[in-house]
Amino acid sequence: MNEQLTSTWEILDEAHRVLRTVVNGVGPDDWERPTPCAQWNVTQVLQHAAGDQRGFAATITGSGFPSYDPFAPDGHLHGEDPAEFAEDGMRAAAAAWATVAHDAADAPTPLPQGRLAPQIGAGVCALDAAVHAWDIAAATGQPSPLTPELARDLLAVAQEIVEPLRQWGAYAAVVPAEAGDDEVAALLRYLGRDPNWAA
Repeated sequence: MNEQLTSTWEILDEAHRVLRTVVNGVGPDDWERPTPCAQWNVTQVLQHAAGDQRGFAATITGSGFPSYDPFAPDGHLHGEDPAEFAEDGMRAAAAAWATVAHDAADAPTPLPQGRLAPQIGAGVCALDAAVHAWDIAAATGQPSPLTPELARDLLAVAQEIVEPLRQWGAYAAVVPAEAGDDEVAALLRYLGRDPNWAA
């Protein structure tokens, strides 16, 4: 497997750790299971997540965009090892974000909003990896990989960028809160997910 890289952005490195752990926990018979992303199975969510990491990286570096549409994944890895496939995307994102100074005025992103404060941009890249890790975990019977601390940090990022993206279907409507919700549930509900979803 490719060497793992760190990005200098703690939130992104933690999100990558979460996605890596969940992908490594998927069983060989789990890749076609349904997920909280209603139109996609586990393989398609992985393709989307890895492709988005490449998209963030390529927007920074100017090259290396995914060879497929991450928003129309076909569900086939064409012989590639899933863990290596995910790692390649995370490695590209980590390497790209490592070139972005923490005190930079802004950084390019593939979002419709374009350039964002670097801490928000890195956070959105992390949000994508971590929340799709939760999707895969939920689909395959793994425990939630999201810690309260990571969820709290990701929610702060999400509240900066999600609302304009709902109109394009990138996020579903907020799921109403329930008594007893913790930080993880609050994040998932804000992103249009039911924290109690099960396959």
